Amino acid sequence: MTDEAPDWKFKERDVLVLRELSRDPQLSSRDLARILDEKYDIQVSHVTVSESIRGMRQQGVFREAVIPNEEYFLFALFEFKFDTSNFAEGWRPAMEYIRDSPNTLFYFLSDGEYQWKSVMMFPDRTRESQWIHDCYKEQGHVIANIRNSVVHNVLKFRTDPRLLDSLAERDE
Repeated sequence: MTDEAPDWKFKERDVLVLRELSRDPQLSSRDLARILDEKYDIQVSHVTVSESIRGMRQQGVFREAVIPNEEYFLFALFEFKFDTSNFAEGWRPAMEYIRDSPNTLFYFLSDGEYQWKSVMMFPDRTRESQWIHDCYKEQGHVIANIRNSVVHNVLKFRTDPRLLDSLAERDE
């Protein structure tokens, strides 16, 4: 992940490609060129579509991740509360410990009492419990509390294509 925002000027075609990929990430550039023609009356070659996708990927316009079906792993929301007395000297190693854990799927900062949050994946509850134990052992001088919640019955996990319309509005 980069700290810089992508430098990309969206064409209508780019937004439509992202919308179609959000509906079906497996679409080929040939399929996308056909859909652009049939659905949106935009004639473009599959090579141009492929170059556009590659450019957006390289610029960080979108990210790709492999996320196994929830039947294979247990997902949990972890929230981390700080021990502020040791925060100044220990925050970076603690942050990197969580971020770089193979169990961390999604890691972000927020406001409130629990300012670091992550969505994590574990093969079973025993390994989840062991991870918490190890985290306290390694980073307990910075982390005052870990609040974790089981994530079950995932009802939606995808980007709704309608949301992507706002990308074109940014460049108008």
